[in-house]
Amino acid sequence: MIFAVVAGFIVGFLSLFLREFLNGHGNGNVWNIINAIFFQDITTTDGFEGLGLFYIIGQLFMRGLQMAIVPLVLTSLSLAMCSLADPERLGKIAGAMAYFVKCMGWFNVNLPAQEATETVTMEGYNPLVTVINAVPSNIFTAFSSNNSILAVVVVALILGLSMTALGEKTEPLKKVLQNLNDVVQLFLNFLIDKIGPLAIFCMISRTLSVYGVEYIKPTLVWILTTIVVSLVLVATIYPVGIFLTTRLNPVPFMKKAAKIGLFAAATNSSAATLPLNTKTCTEELGCTPEISSFVLPTGMTINMNGTTAMHMVAIIFIATAAGIDIKPSTLVVAAFLSICTAMGTPAIPVAGITMVYVVMTGLGMSSELCMIGYSLVLAMNYLPGMAVITLNVIGDAATNVIVNFKEGVLDKEKYNKVEK
Repeated sequence: MIFAVVAGFIVGFLSLFLREFLNGHGNGNVWNIINAIFFQDITTTDGFEGLGLFYIIGQLFMRGLQMAIVPLVLTSLSLAMCSLADPERLGKIAGAMAYFVKCMGWFNVNLPAQEATETVTMEGYNPLVTVINAVPSNIFTAFSSNNSILAVVVVALILGLSMTALGEKTEPLKKVLQNLNDVVQLFLNFLIDKIGPLAIFCMISRTLSVYGVEYIKPTLVWILTTIVVSLVLVATIYPVGIFLTTRLNPVPFMKKAAKIGLFAAATNSSAATLPLNTKTCTEELGCTPEISSFVLPTGMTINMNGTTAMHMVAIIFIATAAGIDIKPSTLVVAAFLSICTAMGTPAIPVAGITMVYVVMTGLGMSSELCMIGYSLVLAMNYLPGMAVITLNVIGDAATNVIVNFKEGVLDKEKYNKVEK
């Protein structure tokens, strides 16, 4: 994936230089031929006779993601609700910080004149209408369109909670949903691992060739904002939370949990970090194996604090870069969708950033400009992902400590012991 990103930028910049050179020397027709073969949007009138190879590959990749949205949300969220504990979310804080960056204009992009007509505004829209639309009048209608993703989320929540209430009676249905979820995740893994690098290469190359370098600055700001937001939350929310709920000194926790965060950043996977997280909690933080064996795997599945934070920052970046005037009321809907989708996010690399597309769809962000922004987020997610996964796994450890304390089984002597 990294090679694809680098190659995409190289080819994109070379294509951009070639375009300016040919147009500046009166050879615009040569560039028009190159553009028609590789970069042309074949769905427009101008692209009627074009090949648009890079455009086609990028669109097939994005449509593959779209195809998996409804079954992924339905199955993953329903199954997550079956084992729901009480996860805390940090999306509101992350959304506020990202909204500040947006208001400062650091996500802004000077859109090409021909694309400016695609920008939209959400002014004049009563956000309470979203509450009505969240409950579908026809369950099958909700599943027929990605634009009804909020209704799918509500159906999945109801289904998951109902299955929990009925207990063992719903085991056959749970197995069906689990098998369907496995199929969808297998498809997504293939799409992202095998097709993703080629698609990312094509989308980045085409973005730079067609739109220039306008998206580079806000993309770098998005990367920096996501990393800073995640690290600030790690350094503040968890220590404060532990102190307020247990009155314990949070310093020993942060020192011992640091290696968990570093390992998670290196592997970029909550699942791969679970053994180390369990070992640290039981041997150094004074947690019992019995509670840890339940809290940590459950948290790995549904306690995606970092994923929610990343979703909020990414949505604001994509919307602003695409010319969408996103309002705080819209962020409320985005936060709800982000919290729900984060609970069903698999504990594997790039899963969280893939679910950004679910939130985008729920907000109606489906224009080509939004897809360009999303392709950049997907391509440039490696460094932000390291910070996000750190927020996730340390959050699991903090929750485990708090639960053990509330149950009266936390070994405080072991917790406070710090190796010199």
